[in-house]
Amino acid sequence: MPNMSTKKVSMPEQEPNIRNKNFLEVALGYTEDMAKEEAQRCLQCKHKPCVAGCPVNVQIPEFIKLVAEGKFEEAYEKIKETNSLPAICGRVCPQENQCEQLCVRAIKGESVGIGRLERFVADWYMKNAQQREVKIKKSNKKVAIIGSGPAGISCAGDLAKMGYEVTIFEAFHTPGGVLMYGIPEFRLPKDLVKKEIDMVKKLGVEIKTNMVIGKVYTLDELMNEGYEAIFIGSGAGLPSFMGIEGENLNGVYSANEFLTRINLMKAYKFPDCDTPVWVGNSVAVVGGGNVAMDAARSAKRLGAEKVYIVYRRSESEMPARLEEIHHAREEGIIFKLLTNPVKIVGTDDGWVKGMECIEMELGEPDTSGRRRPVAKKGSEHVLDIDTVIVAIGQSPNPLITSTTAGLDSHKWGGIIANEETGATSKIGVFAGGDAVTGAATVILAMGAGKKAAKAIDEYIKNK
Repeated sequence: MPNMSTKKVSMPEQEPNIRNKNFLEVALGYTEDMAKEEAQRCLQCKHKPCVAGCPVNVQIPEFIKLVAEGKFEEAYEKIKETNSLPAICGRVCPQENQCEQLCVRAIKGESVGIGRLERFVADWYMKNAQQREVKIKKSNKKVAIIGSGPAGISCAGDLAKMGYEVTIFEAFHTPGGVLMYGIPEFRLPKDLVKKEIDMVKKLGVEIKTNMVIGKVYTLDELMNEGYEAIFIGSGAGLPSFMGIEGENLNGVYSANEFLTRINLMKAYKFPDCDTPVWVGNSVAVVGGGNVAMDAARSAKRLGAEKVYIVYRRSESEMPARLEEIHHAREEGIIFKLLTNPVKIVGTDDGWVKGMECIEMELGEPDTSGRRRPVAKKGSEHVLDIDTVIVAIGQSPNPLITSTTAGLDSHKWGGIIANEETGATSKIGVFAGGDAVTGAATVILAMGAGKKAAKAIDEYIKNK
C-alpha cells in the first residue's frame, strides 16, 4: 500500500548550536526503514513527470520502487545508468526546482523526497557493496577533457563506457573541481567526492593534475598529441567584485578564494587543528546565493562571533535554496536584507574595519524579472566588521579562449556552444557546464557533459 502521508519523512540533522561549531555534515541521512517509508510515498505515475525535471534523466520511479522493496543495490545500479555522481547529486542538487517540483504528490502536500532517497541509495552502496567491474571494448580513440568538475567527470565517465581512452587535464593538484574546492565539507564531504571520482577512474579514465590548459598545453597542441576531440568543462572560477572603494584592503576575500582555501588547505578540520584561513570576529558576506550561504556558514564555523549576509534585495528574491537560507538562520547568521555596500572602510595599516552601506527599497522589475533595488536617501550607515567576503557571482577564466584561435566566446567570458551538443566554433572542440553558462548547478553541468559525450561519439564516428 502507498504511504499517503502529505509530509516527507524527516531527515535527522545535527542541532544548530552544535553543527555551527564543526564541519561535519548537517543532514545525517535516512536509515533503511526511513528510506523504505519515504519510497512508499511514490505513486509510480505512468507518465513520470519527475523524470522530465531531471537534467540527466534518472529513471526516478523505477529506482524508488526498488528502494521500497529493499533492493538498494539494484536501485543504485538504476540511478548509475544515467547519473555518474549520485551521492553528490543527492546532497547538492536543487531538487525542489527540478524533479521534486514536478512530483504529483506536491499538488496536495510535499513532494516525494527524491534527493534524500538518491543520497540514501548511494551512501548504502558505498558502505555495503562493491563496484561491479564494467567490461569495456576499447576503441583506441583518445579524447581530452579539460577540468575534473561535474561536467568533465560526467562527460569522461560516459565516453569511457563507450570505449574511448579518456584523459582529464585538471589545473589544481586535487581532482573534483567545484565539488572539492567550492562546496563546504558540511554539505559535501570530500572523502565522498574522492570515492565518486575513484569510481570513474576505475572505468579507465586517467586524470592528470597541475595541468593548466592554455599554459602547459594549448588546445591545438593537445590535438597534435593525437586527441580526436576535446571537451572543455573548466568551470567558472573568475570571481566578480563590486567595484567599490576598499576592495583591495586586507581582510577582503572573494567567496571563491575563501571556500577554496578552506577546502584545499583543510581548514575544515578546525577546531581540532589550527586553521590556515584567517577569519575575524565580525564578517560580512555580500550576496544572496548558495555560495554566499556557504561562505557565511563556513565563517561561523571558523570562529567568527558575528556573521552577516548583506543582500540588496528582499528574501523572496534570494537565489539561494530555501534549505540553505533556513539552515543559515538556524545557525545564527544575521540577515541584513535590502542593504547595499557602497564602501569598505580600512585602518591606517590597510585592514578592514567597517563597511558603509545604504538601505534599499524595491522598485520595478528588471530584465531578470526581479524588482530592481533603489537606494533610500538618508539611510547611510556603517557596519562594524573586520572581514568582507564578496559572493556576487563568477565567470569563466579567459585563459583557454585567449590562447585558442577560432574558439568564439561571449563578451562576459562564456564559451559559445550548441545547447544540445556542446559543439563550439572550433572543429572537434566541445564545451559545457559553467564554462559555457557561467556559474550554475552541479546537475546542469553534468547534463551538459552527458550531451557532449554523446555528440563527441557521433563526431568521432563520422569523422
